[in-house]
Amino acid sequence: MFLIFEMLETLKQLALLGGTRKVLRISSKELAERIGQSTQTAARKLKELEEAGYVERTVSKDGQYVVITEKGKDRLHREYLDYRKIFEELPDSVVIKGRVTGGVGEGAYYVSLEGYRRQFVEKLGFDPFPGTLNLKIPKEQLFFRKLLDREEGIKIEGFSAENRTFGEVKAFLCRVGKANEANKIDAALVIPQRTHYPSDVLEVISPVKLRDELGLEDGDVVELEVFLGGVNDVRQR
Repeated sequence: MFLIFEMLETLKQLALLGGTRKVLRISSKELAERIGQSTQTAARKLKELEEAGYVERTVSKDGQYVVITEKGKDRLHREYLDYRKIFEELPDSVVIKGRVTGGVGEGAYYVSLEGYRRQFVEKLGFDPFPGTLNLKIPKEQLFFRKLLDREEGIKIEGFSAENRTFGEVKAFLCRVGKANEANKIDAALVIPQRTHYPSDVLEVISPVKLRDELGLEDGDVVELEVFLGGVNDVRQR
């Protein structure tokens, strides 16, 4: 545990030097001064970060070059969210905007599986329309996506059927509608723990076909208010 803390502290110092935005030219001696350790210890920590996949490092006759990887950025971001929980009062909900995009046609199949459908009815309080509304969110909204990854959400258990294993799903109750329009429909954001979709695509389920009820077409901007608490927390509001 202490080793992980030391790695994170070193990673933080590299980030403060700009390592999430550019390639750093930094010697082990310079890093040692930043972390208050010996040069040998600093070199070892860099090697450990590299082996963990948090940084990429190149050593040449011109010096040592280091950049923080996406995995390293994600690790720092998880720490940041934990500290937000300590020092800030987090909101009851977050609002995410995205554009309607076409799916790959698998939403109806997965939503209709009895192993999922039964839990949706029991835990979310509605029987979902067999299909999902897919939203592509811009880069500036990805912070909220990562926030949801850290929240507990409503757990939909995985199960086995049809000689296949279907993975766990995390869900959040939400309200969805066209941006800047008052008409909102109760729904749920579902985040499969194993998915082929990239992190900038969100899937929404609802008791109704959202495209028809809201008059949506591909490219329309949709506003999603996602509630961070459990079902009882939301219903009490």
